Amino acid sequence: MYKFGIILVLTSLLFVGCDPQEDDVPNIGSAPDESQLDFTITQDSEDEFNYIFENTSSVTGIATWDINGSRLVGNQVTQRFPLPGDHEITMTLATKGGSASITKTLTTENTDYAFLESDEMKLLSGGVDALDGKTWVLDSLAAGHIGVGPAGSDGLEWWAATPLEKQGVGVLYDDKMTFKLIGFEFILENHGESYVKSFQKDNAAYSNQEEREGDWKVDFMPGQATWSLEETDDGGWNLILSSPDGPIFPIFDVGAVGNKYEILTLEENKLELVATGGDDNAWHLKFIPEGYVKPQVEYEIEVTPTGNINEYAVGITNVALPEGISISKVIVDFGNGTILETSDFTEALTETYMRAAPYTVTVSVVASNETLSSSTTINVEENHPDYEPFLLDEMIVYNDFSEVMTFSVQGQDCSVSVVNNPDRVYPNKSAMVALYSKTNQQWANAYMELPAGYRFDLRSISTFKMKVYGEAGQEILLKLENTDLGGNAWTTGVEARYTILNSNTWEVVEFDFNGATAADGTTDVTNSDYGYGYYNVIRIMCNPGNGEGTHEFYFDDLSGPHIEGIKSAQL
Repeated sequence: MYKFGIILVLTSLLFVGCDPQEDDVPNIGSAPDESQLDFTITQDSEDEFNYIFENTSSVTGIATWDINGSRLVGNQVTQRFPLPGDHEITMTLATKGGSASITKTLTTENTDYAFLESDEMKLLSGGVDALDGKTWVLDSLAAGHIGVGPAGSDGLEWWAATPLEKQGVGVLYDDKMTFKLIGFEFILENHGESYVKSFQKDNAAYSNQEEREGDWKVDFMPGQATWSLEETDDGGWNLILSSPDGPIFPIFDVGAVGNKYEILTLEENKLELVATGGDDNAWHLKFIPEGYVKPQVEYEIEVTPTGNINEYAVGITNVALPEGISISKVIVDFGNGTILETSDFTEALTETYMRAAPYTVTVSVVASNETLSSSTTINVEENHPDYEPFLLDEMIVYNDFSEVMTFSVQGQDCSVSVVNNPDRVYPNKSAMVALYSKTNQQWANAYMELPAGYRFDLRSISTFKMKVYGEAGQEILLKLENTDLGGNAWTTGVEARYTILNSNTWEVVEFDFNGATAADGTTDVTNSDYGYGYYNVIRIMCNPGNGEGTHEFYFDDLSGPHIEGIKSAQL
């Protein structure tokens, strides 16, 4: 339970009390008239700035309240007025036969200086002296400036954005938000475009939706909005945004339930929020004041062969610590599943690699003001003498979107989302499946890329399988490419195609590359240099080459040849 809530409305300086409480469930009656309506206004005995409004009408109905532009519902509601003024209170009572309204005026004379001058108000808005408010931007140079995790978490467990990870979307990082204490105005400046989650993109306020890096750019002009703070029993705070003109959000629209964001950190130069999004997951957002340059730890990654076979020491060197900043921990992800950490930033951590491959090594420096991450590559040229190659002469499931995820599947110029199975019957009774959706994109593809150093082996098994569900006549393409060639990967790619036979029916598809010819004319890729140690990505397309309109289909149980060195799936 909350101690009390504070909702700040645009038309005057006031705060809303706790969530509206209904004393009973009303029985809907006949249409009322104004003479049958009444309500009482009572000052809270424990808080002189808090007022209780109670419906005392002689007829029963559903009471809604308009208090200086703030809409509440319930037979009894509360609202807080920290500043003096005349406040119009309108109660509307709705019954089965219609509705009627009455209005009263509440005059308050005192000012709650203690709250208006509280640390929370000053830190968020700049306080009473900041006439233009305080402007915040996403902390785009920090790891975890956007993140997602399970409900109830801090929103960083599943994914945390690396510095500037979303720079390619072309929006987001130049947006800013301003909190004003005067009028409690919230201003979102987005230059007419915003970045939103896929489950938010169809809001009526958005137009010209365009998929970018898994989420969506939309055209949108924010309307007038207000902000609020709500204190919780544990002494924490929630930020609540409100707008009568449509969606409102702190730069990135995750569909926050109730437009409510838990404040994890509120400091002079740092604001961290987490919200339950429209997908019921926890979404993390991190901000800094506009123009603020954070003092930052500087360092370089140092990789040194130890002299032992395939053993490397990884640490940081040339460390520069700004005044007042300390390093509490250094974490090294060696890229092979081994993650080590040390509280002594001068210590190097060692690892022995068993399999020949390029490994991406990520070093995270946990400083007192932020966590910094950077990466380098270690190229292991030869297998360790103790390494035993592991290759099964059978197919494995790469991803079934329910329980097995050996490799992730993502979208390029399209969305790939995990959704409920539209038809849980044989041959696919899975609970969850993948949905591919492209709009006005010729070559949009769902892709599955193997980790660095791993390649497909087509010499024994050259067949890939999956289940598809779409419209009869849709063409589904599965293509193999080598990402080492970058934008020229298509030149040596090889593809197979399948046409869906029946609408809205699960079909099992086999793509067999035995005897297939690559784009460069190489015949039978399974018996060429392309058959082993070459292809490392699968691309899946729907109606390839058709760049008009929206094209969607479901797929599941993506499977293919076992990958040497891959021993288990992620369950």
